[in-house]
This record gives sequence, structure tokens and C-alpha cells, in this order.
Amino acid sequence: MPKNKQPHEVDKDQVPELLVNGRHQVIPADPAKEFPRAMLAAGAVLWRGDLADLDSVEVAVIHRPSYDDWSLAKGKVDPGESLPTTATREILEETGFEIRLGKLLGKVTYPVGDRTKVVYYWTGEVLGGEFTPNDEVDELRWLPIAQAREILSYEVDRHVLGKAEKRFRLPATSRVLYIRHGRAHQRRNWDGDDNLRPLDKKGRRQAEMLVPMLLPYKPVAVYSAEPERCQATAAPLADELGVEIVVDEMFGDKAYAEKPAKCQQRFQELVDAGGTSVVVSQGTAIPDMIAWLSANGRLPLEAIEAKKASVWVLSFHDGQLTGADYLTSPLPAK
Repeated sequence: MPKNKQPHEVDKDQVPELLVNGRHQVIPADPAKEFPRAMLAAGAVLWRGDLADLDSVEVAVIHRPSYDDWSLAKGKVDPGESLPTTATREILEETGFEIRLGKLLGKVTYPVGDRTKVVYYWTGEVLGGEFTPNDEVDELRWLPIAQAREILSYEVDRHVLGKAEKRFRLPATSRVLYIRHGRAHQRRNWDGDDNLRPLDKKGRRQAEMLVPMLLPYKPVAVYSAEPERCQATAAPLADELGVEIVVDEMFGDKAYAEKPAKCQQRFQELVDAGGTSVVVSQGTAIPDMIAWLSANGRLPLEAIEAKKASVWVLSFHDGQLTGADYLTSPLPAK
């Protein structure tokens, strides 16, 4: 490190906090508020291969000439971004690879001078692209997990890689991005059919901001409960994906109150179909459905929240819930 350069990444093993335990992870509405003078960043453990054969899986480690170290790909949040957006943008810029975000592994923190670096990590499946050496990263190596662990310069990164390996051993065979609709005009000020009550100005912005936050998960289908506020929340993402919104009353509060078993069956059908789907629902159905999935899956959950425009990224292995990441707000990280 040059003599006049302030300590930065080279100090990341000094008093780190490793908050990557558990298959239930949360990104709060204001993730920087949790730590003093926080600097937010996001990245991923990039992988390729067949998770059904872990010996075939390779992960990417990068060499940064400015620090002469080997690390995992990550970068700082830009103004106006959510953390999933940051992770995929930075990885594309540093490595040239397009990825599909998978499981949120959690976050690590470490001091950088008088500030706190807060880095959120996901797993990221490489879909395409090509690495070209650049000013930030001059070399990238694809290695088996054990070899990658040996070459990484920091214990923090080795710990993150270890958590990724655990997730690889129980891979997701399907995911559901389970969204509560954005903020709507208040019920007491609405005289018409409640199903027609629209999003308000903030709700429309929330719906727009869901697009860059959720595109990194590469969803392929969008479902919505009947109320207009649910369909309007789904519309910007469906437009960006070029798919029609499938409206189904089984995803709404009314149906869940009247025939919960049928609603659960419908949701399970979606899970069993595989792939990554989006479901926009309501504030009563979501916690009850997740509680049922938890009780019948492999992930105990308590105190299930569902704030307006929040997203539960639910991971399933062979139809059973194995992971749950709660993204409290789609609005930009502060």
C-alpha cells in the first residue's frame, strides 16, 4: 500500500462484525442508520457450475492492484440505488459478468478510519459476460471453493464464502418475490369499491423503484391479487420484463380469509413450478402465508412483517421453504 494512502480494505480483518448467520436475512429501510457513519456497499459470491454436483462449482476471486489483494467482488452504493442494484452493477463493472442474484448471505462490517464499512453479500450465478482487466481488477480466477478460500486475503471474505458454500449445499429450486402493494390512498377517504382504491404518489414511486431492485433476481412471471393497488404495484416490473400480469384472487386478503387452504394450494403450485416468480399481495395474506410455508418447510420464522412495498425473497428446495430475505423498502438506500 502506498505510504500516503489511508488505511482502507487492508484493515478489514481488524475488529470485523460478521452478520451472516442464518437463512433469514433483513435489509432495513435505512441500512446505513444501523452503524455510525456508515459507508454502504454490496457484492456477491460469483459462482458457475452445477449445484447438484458441488465438485463442479467454481467461484470467482478478484485481484485488485491498488491493494494487491484477492477478494470477493463488491462496490459502493451510488446515489439512488438499492443494495441489490448496487451488487449487480458493481459486479458487471468490475468483472464483466451478468449475474442472477440468489440468497442474501448477510452483511459484514469493519472500521475504515473513523467510519464503518457495511457490505451486504449475495450469491450470484453467472449468466454470461467476459472478464476484461481494468483499473480496479487486473485479474480474475475461477477456482473450486477450497482453493478460493486459500487464496482470499481476508478472513472476512473467507467467512462469507463459507456461508455461500452452506447455501450451495441446499440450493434453491424455485424462488418467489412476495411483495405487499405500495402505499395507497387511505381507506377512510375512499368512497368507492375498495378493490379500486389506487396507489398514492409515494405508492407509485415505490412501484417504479421495485423494478431496479428486483430485476437482478431475473423473475420470469408476475402475479397479482385482484385489487387495483396490487396490479398497479406489479405493472412497472411486468412492463420492464415484457410479460402480462396474471391476476388471481387466490393471492389476496379476501380469498385467504374465506378459503386459506385453497390459497395455500395455489401458492404451492407456483413454488412447485420452479423458476423465479413475482407475487403482489396484501398485508394480511402475506404474513399468514409465510407462517404456513415456515411451518411446513425447513425454516422457522417469527414476527413476520409485511410493510407496504416490502419484498420477501423466498427460497425453496423441492417445494419446502429454506430461505427468506426481507427487503423492507424499494426506495434508495440512504
